Amino acid sequence: MRILYIDIDSLRPDHLGCYGYSRETSPNIDRLAKRGTRCTNYYCTDAPCLPSRTALFTGRFGIHTGVINHGGLEADIRPQGAERKFSNKGPYRTWMTSMGNAGHYTAMISPFPTRHAAWQVLDGFRETFDTGKNGNEIAEEVSPTAIRWLKEHAAEENWFLHVNFWDPHTPYRTPEEYGNPFDGDPAPEWLTEQMIQEHRESYGPHGARELHGWGPGDGKWSRTPDEITNRADFKKWIDGYDVGIHYADHHVGLLMNALEEEGILEDTVIIVSADHGENQGELNVYGDHQTADYITCRVPLIVAGPGIKQGMVDEGLHYNVDLAPTVTQMVGGTPAQKWDGESFLPALTKGEDAGRPYVVVSQGAWACQRAVRFEQWMLIRTYHDGLKDFPDIMLFDIEADPHEVNNLAEARHDVVGRGLRLLDEWVDENLAQASNASDPMWHVIEEGGPFHTLDRLENYLTQLRGSGREGAVERLEARHRKFV
Repeated sequence: MRILYIDIDSLRPDHLGCYGYSRETSPNIDRLAKRGTRCTNYYCTDAPCLPSRTALFTGRFGIHTGVINHGGLEADIRPQGAERKFSNKGPYRTWMTSMGNAGHYTAMISPFPTRHAAWQVLDGFRETFDTGKNGNEIAEEVSPTAIRWLKEHAAEENWFLHVNFWDPHTPYRTPEEYGNPFDGDPAPEWLTEQMIQEHRESYGPHGARELHGWGPGDGKWSRTPDEITNRADFKKWIDGYDVGIHYADHHVGLLMNALEEEGILEDTVIIVSADHGENQGELNVYGDHQTADYITCRVPLIVAGPGIKQGMVDEGLHYNVDLAPTVTQMVGGTPAQKWDGESFLPALTKGEDAGRPYVVVSQGAWACQRAVRFEQWMLIRTYHDGLKDFPDIMLFDIEADPHEVNNLAEARHDVVGRGLRLLDEWVDENLAQASNASDPMWHVIEEGGPFHTLDRLENYLTQLRGSGREGAVERLEARHRKFV
């Protein structure tokens, strides 16, 4: 079986046509969805980039691997201890090692392992190609290598190729000559002028005033404004994101064309997914992935090819760690004993329900949060706010409020109680299975907080005072007294 896995960084599903988006961002991905299965509730266990792909390729939750941050102790995978063997072929073997055991030749085209020193992601790959720009590649610098590889290996059976596109990731850098297919389309209506002004009086990295990180932009990136001051700025911003998706989708089409030219398109399983989503104003985060929420942690998953049910929509709850046992089982391999993932192959091949009763997701690089998705609810527990204007508990009815505008935590104490119980049960169960029974989330807090906001409080308070946000200063200072 030939498998092409297309990994598009920062791609949120609700900005794809096949997931109901009003803009035509993804004609090629939509075409795949029609001839395959589309999963609507597929979540990365641990956000953002390094934790997510570590979980994906190891098949294990961050609470077990330790990788939940982008720096510090919990950015490196934990030692296996006495269970560590001569090589990693036993109960902790990676997804790609299991694919190799099943007879598949595995290859990766991505700068990601170098960008994040994520050497665990490489384990089991027979061949890797670093596109060399540390995640600043555009699709036209990736697809030629992928097309060449596909043509060289088209006649062979049993390969797995991972191809990584980065275009929806900030900064939005699609070449100007590509144009703007959405120039005449309005921005999504959910973000109102009033909400934008509330965001501007609030605070946080990648907020409306700190749009490009910790401050406004410097005019370097022509596709984005320097701040979000009104809906016109929001339209320019969201156009930049959507054009990046459209540009990546165009190159997905080039890969599909290459498979068709070689006569193997219908014989290849094609998977399209992402490492995480991307908040675009939700919770006053624009163009980044700083939360354990519905927007950052829900990712697309589209699978098409031989044996996959066509035109199917799977609404079951799944983790990205579930993909390793699913695909391994698909090729006749054996999932590893220590994987946290559970195969949902019957959902892809027969349309059967193979979802979980609830899922728990985490964030440790920009904030310290865990969240539980159950029924229509998303409950978010914040342990360290990452210098953002977050209460300790947030509750959203994501079926009625997918952009997380109305926090119902005070109005629905009954649902909060149920969500906290599920969260506690999940943590207790998984710590009991951990090799050293310690929670990496608390290690991050002991280090002073998430990597990207570490040691920035005083400078940021000065910046807020300089911008006249005295109310924001008071709220942020009050919250962080408990960390002093």
